[in-house]
Amino acid sequence: MTVEAPITPDLSYGRLIPVTVHFDDLDALGMLHNARYPLLVERAWTAFWEANGVRFEGDWAAAEDACNVVRELLISYDAPVTRSGPYAVHLWLERLGTTGLTYGFRLCSADGVTTYARGTRVLVRLDAATLRPTPWSEGFRAAGRALLRPAD
Repeated sequence: MTVEAPITPDLSYGRLIPVTVHFDDLDALGMLHNARYPLLVERAWTAFWEANGVRFEGDWAAAEDACNVVRELLISYDAPVTRSGPYAVHLWLERLGTTGLTYGFRLCSADGVTTYARGTRVLVRLDAATLRPTPWSEGFRAAGRALLRPAD
């Protein structure tokens, strides 16, 4: 049985970040393991934020905007990834709040045309000392605004 992935060519918002699926990311059936999809998305976000000056190296107090936690992760799997090689993650922000944000993502072909999985994740920025929600910095908000998906 062959599953044809849905086509979603709209890249008018967000960013397409290259990622690589390695042979050891595939399960015993030769498909990308379900737990690897969020990992690839995380790697793409890390590349995006590092390119925008946000870094985390294990020091919560110095982490600033990278001091955040996941509140929710939703993912749906549209079609299996059955080969290692180059792919991409299409990233965008659905909502940028004062202390939280919701981002959308698609794991897709390297050109962004074929979608294999899609989802959203909610993050909350924390104060390193109190572990309570705290506002995003203006620099972070400026980089994030460039990723906001236009309202329908």
